[in-house]
Amino acid sequence: MEIRIEAVQIAESFNIRKFRAEFGTEPFSGTTSEVFYTLTDTNRFLYVFDYGVVVFGNYDAVAKSEFINFIKNYATHPIDLNLFEEYKILTDAEVQKAIVKDDYVTVAQIDAQIVHIVMLNTGQSVALEYYEILTDELITSSKHYILELEQHGRLSISKTNLLKYIGKVLNVKNSIVDNLYILDDPNLVWDNEELNMLNRRLKMNFDINPRFKDIDYRLQIVEDNLTLFTDVLNVRESARLEWIIIILIVMEIVIALFFH
Repeated sequence: MEIRIEAVQIAESFNIRKFRAEFGTEPFSGTTSEVFYTLTDTNRFLYVFDYGVVVFGNYDAVAKSEFINFIKNYATHPIDLNLFEEYKILTDAEVQKAIVKDDYVTVAQIDAQIVHIVMLNTGQSVALEYYEILTDELITSSKHYILELEQHGRLSISKTNLLKYIGKVLNVKNSIVDNLYILDDPNLVWDNEELNMLNRRLKMNFDINPRFKDIDYRLQIVEDNLTLFTDVLNVRESARLEWIIIILIVMEIVIALFFH
């Protein structure tokens, strides 16, 4: 038996509550931030996360396309970056413990809990890839301003554009912080050592924790750059105010001398 898994980043976020209410299928498990379905009549599995990721299990191209069109009704800021991750679950009655490889995992037998864990980690990997792209864009744009400082000793960016840039950085940072739970272990592994071991090995395979730490580190670099840019802008604004005050004083002196 084989289960084909594909995780896709579709949007920045989903309204899980509204989706669950209107999807019309009883989930196998779910919370306010994610929902997992076992569609036994079609041997399909479905996992939807509020951070904009959908994970398909045994969906063909037509069924996948139809569902994506449907769930976009519950999406905020759909994205089109072609972000996806493919994985497989294979069975071998001879194996004693799950064998995790780069693009597949082999287990003695498949059940909904195993599928749940594998789809969870595959979905997390895609979400991290999306945040990696966002942080790379922020790093690249900040390098432009740093190079300008190095070459010209000044920033040409306006105060309004700098504030927009700061807002973009904070928005990305807050989005990641809001989704910190993607690193949390699901409840079903707490009392099951085999599932817990599978979950840990999958996290290692997808480099979940190191990638998250790298994103956090790069965001800290961007925030440090923002502090520098803000200080430079404040100095520029202070110098401008000083010149305005000097001009006003000179004008006042000239007027006083003229009328005197």
